[in-house]
Amino acid sequence: MLIDDNPLDNFINTKLIKINNFASEIIIVERPEEALNLLRFGKVKPDIIFLDIRMPVMDGFQFLEEYDKLDIDKSQTEIVVLSSSINPADIDRAKHNKYVTSYFNKSLTPEILMKLAS
Repeated sequence: MLIDDNPLDNFINTKLIKINNFASEIIIVERPEEALNLLRFGKVKPDIIFLDIRMPVMDGFQFLEEYDKLDIDKSQTEIVVLSSSINPADIDRAKHNKYVTSYFNKSLTPEILMKLAS
């Protein structure tokens, strides 16, 4: 699942994921609220969520707070923050969230996908 408000980033990341055979299905969501609803009602159960931090209305950190409240099985889902933020406070906050397994600066690369696959 890609959660990012930027359609161009979603397009590029989708192409990269497909070219590298990283996932058989890609769910693109531009609003974190929509992603929470899909997860809450069991419409999706992603193995990995690529999460942007800087988004309008609800940012990635607010998504993580609401994700924590969901009464769903989270044990099989990794959350990878993929953000353009180079703010050390953002990076530290993301890395210390219990659901975030990795933090990478945009853009997604084949090397990042290989690292996540291993």
